[in-house]
Amino acid sequence: MDRVRSPEAGAIVLFAGTTRNSFNARAVLNLSYQSYVPLALRTMISIARSIKADHSLKGIAIVHRLGIVPIGEESILIAVSSPHRKEAWLAGEECLEKVKEKVEVWKLEKFEDDEGGVWRANRDGVMGQWVEDGDEARNITSQLHGDGGGEHQGDSSVPDNAGPVIRPRRLGEKGHGAVVNPQTQASTK
Repeated sequence: MDRVRSPEAGAIVLFAGTTRNSFNARAVLNLSYQSYVPLALRTMISIARSIKADHSLKGIAIVHRLGIVPIGEESILIAVSSPHRKEAWLAGEECLEKVKEKVEVWKLEKFEDDEGGVWRANRDGVMGQWVEDGDEARNITSQLHGDGGGEHQGDSSVPDNAGPVIRPRRLGEKGHGAVVNPQTQASTK
């Protein structure tokens, strides 16, 4: 929250999206997120700048975790600060909806009753594609997104060198990785 704190802000709203233990009455083991990092980073920065300007915010930060996210842990954090609470609430909700709609992140849902899992775009109500254990995530995300494979991030077969903003949690690391903050990312367009 220190990234969005301002002496001009009377409100800070923080949203934390967590992995719940069930989906459509099926017990969930975990979720695993992957991303085409360069494009996702640009999209997150664009959303942050737009929301900040539209709602006259004092600060905004978006963090999306990649890799495996166990039950009860956070996969996304959004923090916004504003002079007044109403604008902060509205901006936080709008930011979450835009991130889910636009950011290039895919999730693999793993269930207790089946091996494999279901890949979905990280959007509400999106149909998924069933995959068996051992399918290469790079191929699945390429099929879902229609790209040529590109630089995907989020599984152990992909090196952790794709950029500073969204990345998997490293072994022993606390927190969720770096934050998208348009004030500190001014040179990225």
